[in-house]
Amino acid sequence: MSKSQLSSEEIFQLEDKHGCHNYQPLPVALCRGEEGRNVWGSVTKRCQCEPITKPPLFSCLSVRPCVIGLYLMNGIYVWDVEGKKYYDFLSAYSALNQGHCHPRIITALKKQAEKLTLVSRAFYSDQLGLYERFMTKTFGYDKLLPMNSGVEGGESACKMARKWAYQVKGVPENQAKIIFASGNFWGRTLAAVSSSTDPECFGGYGPYMPGFIVVPYDNVSALEEALKDPTVAAFMVEPIQGEAGVVIPADGYLKKVRELCTKYNVLWIADEVQTGLGRTGKMLAVEHEGVKPDIVVLGKALSGGVLPISAVLANDPVMNTIKPGTHGSTYGGNPLACAVATQAIKVLIDENLCENSEKLGHILREELRKIPKELVPIVRGKGLMNAIVVAKGISAWDVCLRLRDHGLLAKPTHGDTIRLAPPLIITEAELRACARIIRDVIASFAN
Repeated sequence: MSKSQLSSEEIFQLEDKHGCHNYQPLPVALCRGEEGRNVWGSVTKRCQCEPITKPPLFSCLSVRPCVIGLYLMNGIYVWDVEGKKYYDFLSAYSALNQGHCHPRIITALKKQAEKLTLVSRAFYSDQLGLYERFMTKTFGYDKLLPMNSGVEGGESACKMARKWAYQVKGVPENQAKIIFASGNFWGRTLAAVSSSTDPECFGGYGPYMPGFIVVPYDNVSALEEALKDPTVAAFMVEPIQGEAGVVIPADGYLKKVRELCTKYNVLWIADEVQTGLGRTGKMLAVEHEGVKPDIVVLGKALSGGVLPISAVLANDPVMNTIKPGTHGSTYGGNPLACAVATQAIKVLIDENLCENSEKLGHILREELRKIPKELVPIVRGKGLMNAIVVAKGISAWDVCLRLRDHGLLAKPTHGDTIRLAPPLIITEAELRACARIIRDVIASFAN
C-alpha cells in the first residue's frame, strides 16, 4: 500500500460517515481486479480457438479465424488496499461471469470510448443496429429493447406486458395484472419491491403497485389458478431464484410454466438477469428444460462487469406494442454499451464459458458435499450458481469472515445461506483449491 493510499479501516469509516447505510458490506476494501497481462504479444494464424485447460492457462482472445493474443488468465482474483489477494466467489452477483477486466471487453470499451459514447435515442448511432442484430440472432428473438440496469429491464418487460394485454389480448384498460413468484428479487424500484415477499425489501415503501399478484414459487397448481383470471397479462419468474438463496424448482416446472402461459394466453417473462449468460451452464437457464419465454430480461454479465447494461428480448407481436414516445431511456442503447455488450457475449461464446460453468459446477457441488451434513445440510445449484446452507448454530456471516481471512470472498443471504458464484473463467485446479478452502473453513466451526 502506497503512502497516499487509504487503509481499509479509513475506507470503512469514510463510507460509514458519508454514505447511505443501505448495505452491510463484508469488511474488505478492494482496489484491483484484473484479467491478465499480454505475455507474448500477438501472432496471426488460423485456429480453432480450442479452450486450454492445463497450465499455463492461456486463451484465444478473438473470433475465428483470428489474430490471437496470449494472456495469462487471472480474472478470478481481487486485491485489497493492503495488497492481499482473494478469490472472488461472488462475481458481483454474477455480473462478472467473464472475470474481472477481461482484455477483450476492456479493449472494446476503450476503443468505443475514444470515438463516441452517447447520442441518446434522439439520433441513430452506428453501433445500436449492429448490436440489436447480433443479440436477436444469438438469442432467437425478433427484437431487442436496450436499457441500463437489470431492474429497468424488468420494469420495461412489465410495461410491455401491460401494453400487450390492452392492445392484443383485449384486457380492459387499467385492469391488467402481473403474477410473480414468492421469494422473487428483481430490483429495488417501487414496482420491484411491490412484488416482493421479503419485509426488508418492501417494508416502509407503500403504497404498493396495484395489479401485482404473488403465488408460491414452484407451485404449478397455484399458478394455474391465478392464470385463470382473464385480466392477467404476464407471469414473471426467475428460472432459479438468486437472492432467495439459489432456490431451484422441481424438474419440469419451467415446461409447465410455458404450457400454462400458452393455455391461458399470458406472457411468460423470464428474469434471466442473474441466471442468464452462462451462469447456470447454459446461455439461458430456461434452456435446461428446452423452453422459450415470451420475454427475456438480461443484465449483469451483459457488460462483463464494466458498466450497467440490460436488455429485453421479445418477438414482434409483443415488442411492437411499444411506439415512439411511449417508453425510453437516455442511456439505453448508447454506443459504448452496445460495443461492450457485443464483446461480452462473444467472450462467453468464444471461450466456451457456458460449457466450463456446466462442467465445473458438477465438480464444485461434488466437493462441497464432502462437508459433513451436520455442518452443511444442504448444497444446491446449477452450473456455477451454487449455495450452501450452514447448520443451525453456525453464523453464515462468521463463515464468510473466516473465508475472507483465508483468501476467498463470498456473501451470506437470508441468514444461513452462502452463495458461491466464481467467474466462469475459473479453472478446475483453481476451483478445487477454493473448495478445499471452503471445506477447511467450515470444518473449523465444528464443535
